[in-house]
Amino acid sequence: MHYPGGRTPYSSVPSATADSRLIEGWALTEAARRMHVAQTAPVDPAAVRVAVTLNLRLWTIFQASLLEPECALPRKLRLNLLALSHFIDKRTARVMACPATESLDALISINRGIAKGLLTFAFQPADPPPLSPRVHGPRATPTPQTRRSPPQYGGTA
Repeated sequence: MHYPGGRTPYSSVPSATADSRLIEGWALTEAARRMHVAQTAPVDPAAVRVAVTLNLRLWTIFQASLLEPECALPRKLRLNLLALSHFIDKRTARVMACPATESLDALISINRGIAKGLLTFAFQPADPPPLSPRVHGPRATPTPQTRRSPPQYGGTA
């Protein structure tokens, strides 16, 4: 199949070596997009169920990761995300039982909000890179130990 601009459906998928925040942000955005498409299309309960099932799988992965002992997130954040995932589970069960598209609003909003935070931090370095000593030698940022006295040119002072 030919796609405009040479792009494929997988052109924007982050690589497996990308920052985990980038991957998770992309996954949440994609799940929100699919739920939005199901919500705005003509009423199709099967399409709504498929979209929320994908979202439920994604949140199940998050839950498992949050429950691992080696999870690096602060305890309070983990507990908040687990409480949020419990809400996602309950809302998903409600949508599965009665696939009303207005029930998707909260799920879409949550995914977009968390994705925005993840993607914002994915593109911000944790610490700025150090200045290279080769490019910025001791004269660039002199300290008392590296400060040199001015050169003496013949004659007496």
